Amino acid sequence: MKKFFLLALMLLGMLPEATRGADDQGNEFQIVPLHTNSVAEYDFKTRTATMTNGGYISYRGVVLTADQLSGNLESFEVEARGSVVIKWEGHLWTGDSIGFNFKTRQMRAANFRTGRDPFYIKGEGLAAFPSTNQNQAVTNVLITTNTFLTTDTISEPAYRIQASRMTIIPGQRVEARNATVYVGDVPVFWVPYLRKSLGRHPNNFVFTPGYDSKFGPYLYTTYNWWWSDQLDGSIHLDLYQKRGVGVGPDFNFDLGQFGRGQMRYYFIKDQDAGLDPNGASIPDDRQHFQFTYDATLQTNLTLKAAVNYQTDPYILRDFFEPEYRRNVQPSSFIELNQSWPNFSLDILTRPKVNTFFDTVEQLPDIKLTGLRQQLGVSPFYYDSDSSIGYYSRQFANQATPDFSAWRADTFQQITLPQTYFGWLNVTPRVGGRFTHYGETDGVGSTETAENRAVFNTGAEVSFKMSRVWAATRNKFFEVEGIRHILEPSVDYVYVPSPSVAPSQLPQFDYEVPTSRLLPIEYPDYNAIDSIDSQNVFRLRLNNKLQTKRKAGIQNVVNWSIYTDWRLSPEAGQTTFADFYSDLTLRPWSWMAIGSEIRYGFDTHRLKESNNRLTIVPGGDWSLTFAHRYLSDAVFGAPGSGNNTFYSSLHYRLNENWGARMTHRFEATDNVMEEQYYTIFRDLRSWTSALTFRINDDSTGKKNYTVALLFSLKAVPRYRLGSDSDDPSYLLSR
Repeated sequence: MKKFFLLALMLLGMLPEATRGADDQGNEFQIVPLHTNSVAEYDFKTRTATMTNGGYISYRGVVLTADQLSGNLESFEVEARGSVVIKWEGHLWTGDSIGFNFKTRQMRAANFRTGRDPFYIKGEGLAAFPSTNQNQAVTNVLITTNTFLTTDTISEPAYRIQASRMTIIPGQRVEARNATVYVGDVPVFWVPYLRKSLGRHPNNFVFTPGYDSKFGPYLYTTYNWWWSDQLDGSIHLDLYQKRGVGVGPDFNFDLGQFGRGQMRYYFIKDQDAGLDPNGASIPDDRQHFQFTYDATLQTNLTLKAAVNYQTDPYILRDFFEPEYRRNVQPSSFIELNQSWPNFSLDILTRPKVNTFFDTVEQLPDIKLTGLRQQLGVSPFYYDSDSSIGYYSRQFANQATPDFSAWRADTFQQITLPQTYFGWLNVTPRVGGRFTHYGETDGVGSTETAENRAVFNTGAEVSFKMSRVWAATRNKFFEVEGIRHILEPSVDYVYVPSPSVAPSQLPQFDYEVPTSRLLPIEYPDYNAIDSIDSQNVFRLRLNNKLQTKRKAGIQNVVNWSIYTDWRLSPEAGQTTFADFYSDLTLRPWSWMAIGSEIRYGFDTHRLKESNNRLTIVPGGDWSLTFAHRYLSDAVFGAPGSGNNTFYSSLHYRLNENWGARMTHRFEATDNVMEEQYYTIFRDLRSWTSALTFRINDDSTGKKNYTVALLFSLKAVPRYRLGSDSDDPSYLLSR
């Protein structure tokens, strides 16, 4: 009998008009066996095909498999029973018995499961039918009975919303009637009607309780809401036992091609604001407002804007610690950028929003940059940098007078890159800069207009040597072939004394103190108002050792050493600048070593040392050691240096538990400045972190903080790894 049905199946396969249907576009609808023992029958009168022992249908983006299938090749109606699985529009449907029309997309089901990360649904009855929304787009509406909704991925979820009836629009929202929220098998609360977004950021509450010596017991409460794909946000209500109540909304908007942005506001009537470092009282009405906007108006035309307002310079330090650690003085600006293949135009406006910060206002600054480009068919290349704007230098310290002026600056340069002997690269250059300063307002600088001219010339000489040992193999060090690259370079810059000395010019774009070497070439050196004479060689040697690993080509060694040889040192300079070394080692794919060294030829002492070792051998643990040393001599002020040791150890105890501890020790005064101890718990649908921190700011007064953080896996609070970069995230809202 089985052989007869198999023979019949083969014959049916030879009669396409009998076993296949087609829609208006010619797409074929057919029932196909899954196994060699699958059995097919066909009724020529009713044009109904049946399949037992496993079959599947694939038609217009829908794939259905089941133990038993019965389908009408005219109506495209299918009845499926036994281990039914439907893949449709990113969803996976399973059930005991499902009826589905491949043409109308109507569905009926009993005892079904479905879901698309992060939401999953299980119910006893289902009816699905297409509907047209307000935008005239066809979507599917699901009506279910005796159903629960959860984000848990296991068969018996830790929590769920159970309802007698649900109306679901996949990817948009769910409406539940007679809904009860369960934690385990325990009902928590009941509502007659519940509407919930199925977007990536559905409406939800987030609570973070904790204790801080500065705040006392506190509770961060955040309600995250979603209005549409174009608008969502949060409402914060923070309770501090010592400081009072903090409130504020966040708004996130997405205008499609017109850009996206965020607006945030926070207010607290601080009951214990305290004193600033100068002994003055910090105002108790404390506010923080932030607005950011980013848009690509058209190809190569972008608009960016940011407004950062705060009533005092310490509100971020006190209530938004992660932001304060990233940037202690956020700026406000509007910037429009237009790019072309060889030029770019920037229009930047930077007003002074916070009076207690030093600011250089740019009202506005218009800059045209000519990228390095060939001049016709000649061997010469041209680049330029020109700007015009009105600038005002505003000081927070009222004892220093403000000043302002308009300035026009242009820099033009010609280069002639050449290659000799097939390996020696020589690039001579010659250029000039002209700057006009308008009459200066204020007593902080000159009051008369000035014209300054600067000439520059020089050349860069470099070559690259490499050698490959393709046969070199070492399993222990994960080496599969070795390539060594050696690249020495000498860059000479000659700039005679400008027509006007920097001391006679208003300083808007000036040198900012740094522990690293500044660029010597123009326009990379962009402290326009501080330009002075130069006669210097920059000597550099780059070394790379590469090998093949699973991630591709990897630098086992990447080492760069460099210094400056000053033929005409300025006042306060030595003939040779300090010696610098930047080194990165990857002896194994799971280990990284980074080192930055600065050694003084004049003092024969180490001036700066930044070293970091990171070990990540697998998913169970990771270890980081770091050391930063900075001599007081770098910035020339007593107490400006440091000698800091840092360590971080993360260990995953098992699938559910993990722990991490982080320490920062300052050796100059033998103070453990910061300690973090965190226990992580995986709660299946949630993750939690209990963190204890001790802070010591070297004044003898320690600050203690404890916080309990919860994060829903389906809607994580922070990006992956953000708490590793900055553990203070685990203590914030």
